[in-house]
Amino acid sequence: MHYSPYSPVSTSPCMLKREILSNLVLVVPFVKALRNEMKKVFQQTTFIRILESLWRCSGNKSIWRRFFVLVAVLTVSAFGFQTLVHTYLVLPDRPFGSHQRTDYSFFQSSSSSLPSEEFYKGGTPQKVHLTPTNSFISPEESNKLVESFSVEQENTKLEPPVQKKISGIASKKERNLADVTKAAVSLSPPRHVPPKQKHIWLLPPNEALVLAKREIDHAPSVNEDPDLYAPIFRNISVFKRSYELMEMTLKVYIYRDGSRPIFHKPPLKGIYASEGWFMKLMEENKQFVTRDPEKAHLFYLPYSARQMGLALYVAGSHDLKPLSNFLRDYVNMIAAKYPFWNRTHGSDHFLVACHDWGPYTVTGHKELAKNAIKALCNADLSERIFVAGRDVSLPETTIRVPRKPLRNLGGNRPSLRPILAFFAGSMHGRVRPTLLKYWGVGKDEDMKIYKRLPLRVSQRMTYIQHMKSSKYCVCPMGFEVNSPRIVEAIYYECVPVIIADNFVLPFSEVLDWSAFSVVVAEKDIPRLKEILLSIPIRKYLTMQNNVKMLQKHFLWNPRPIRYDLFHMILHSIWFNKLSQIQT
Repeated sequence: MHYSPYSPVSTSPCMLKREILSNLVLVVPFVKALRNEMKKVFQQTTFIRILESLWRCSGNKSIWRRFFVLVAVLTVSAFGFQTLVHTYLVLPDRPFGSHQRTDYSFFQSSSSSLPSEEFYKGGTPQKVHLTPTNSFISPEESNKLVESFSVEQENTKLEPPVQKKISGIASKKERNLADVTKAAVSLSPPRHVPPKQKHIWLLPPNEALVLAKREIDHAPSVNEDPDLYAPIFRNISVFKRSYELMEMTLKVYIYRDGSRPIFHKPPLKGIYASEGWFMKLMEENKQFVTRDPEKAHLFYLPYSARQMGLALYVAGSHDLKPLSNFLRDYVNMIAAKYPFWNRTHGSDHFLVACHDWGPYTVTGHKELAKNAIKALCNADLSERIFVAGRDVSLPETTIRVPRKPLRNLGGNRPSLRPILAFFAGSMHGRVRPTLLKYWGVGKDEDMKIYKRLPLRVSQRMTYIQHMKSSKYCVCPMGFEVNSPRIVEAIYYECVPVIIADNFVLPFSEVLDWSAFSVVVAEKDIPRLKEILLSIPIRKYLTMQNNVKMLQKHFLWNPRPIRYDLFHMILHSIWFNKLSQIQT
């Protein structure tokens, strides 16, 4: 029978469904093409509208502000929406909108597993076991949070048809769950860290110091570190562990009491600049400084011995009592106003003074001189004010241009250092006249020892060029044991020759000065050249290289970086405080 294409024909439901599907197949490409065209038109129209809006708003600042506020709101909203959607994709069993109540039925104990928690990869099923948590997590429990996520692989071989079937029906939500679980497992730390170490900063200050002391006493062995050079340290393992604990734990409270210029006004220029630079960087610091004295491990007295001398010393009087009395009254005021000094009799307080008179300014207060930690450039044991092991030897640095404290760093390589030893400076103190007597100008061509650098000599080669062209730079004491030439020699990569009996070298609690310097007794000045020539060339080259590697620890950076001079001073104060603790 022949049927007209316009005549009604009874068809079965299956045939009708097939016809509809076939028509849809023909319509889908047209719909896609139409959608793409509409998308292009919309994009072009949107772009034109944006250009028109920008053109209209170009002269109106208020509309610009509204525009940026609108963009910011839309951006934050989009980010929040994505986060919300991602959360509910990860938790498929949690109904949308049930954020007011946490459903813990999704989490199972580590001794059980559910088939819905399995994800398959490479034919090997992996089960994810999640431990239930409470709404409040204590510090000790938080350490176990990451460890509660564990992945157990079952060595079960699946037949290819079954594996293919499972991978085909795996839902998108289960794959998301697998990815998130694997990511959580990958966040676990590579090594186990005891809970007490993780939360040492949560302990009371005294308990934290005791724990840090124990950790340092049992520091793990370290042979190499990319940021540290082991040969210049006495024990790199102890230093590294102590420094890490300092970064993790230490909090310093700075007293705001005291008026300028003696307090809170750091001198940044000259040979006494170390006390000023430390004060400046300490008061600007946010990592170690705390405003809550109850959380502090150390207390800083922010005064400048240099500024005190300028403000209180009477020229020609040779009387330092006004300085010591002033500091005595300041400490008494601190002790009366706050409970912290009397709590420890000042043993957790410290000061930083680079002026030669620094040690003498503390003698007016018994507890200040006996108990407080003093970081002093004039670290002279013979005066019986500086105590090795408790006090800190502060490097004396000469800063000529405060805006560029790191200028003129570096020096010539060893083959371009023709001068054996060099010194130029004033002839004060007991050591320098003796040095000039035996090795002054005309005594020896290899030894360049001057009172002050003559003009005819400095015109050919400056003071700094002399240091950069010398193998050894002689650093004799002046009126006091300290000398800025030690740090200058390090800056210009010249091996320092230190002549100062009873001088405690800077950071000697952690640095091995025999690896990069030569210490000559005052009585051996007549044998100075003999001592220097007796050093084998290979040892000299090693020492000179060690000086270059040491340099980073003696630099003032406008913004402190790890292991620089600011951090080394603070670490020595921290380290010596811990050394007083008996465990």
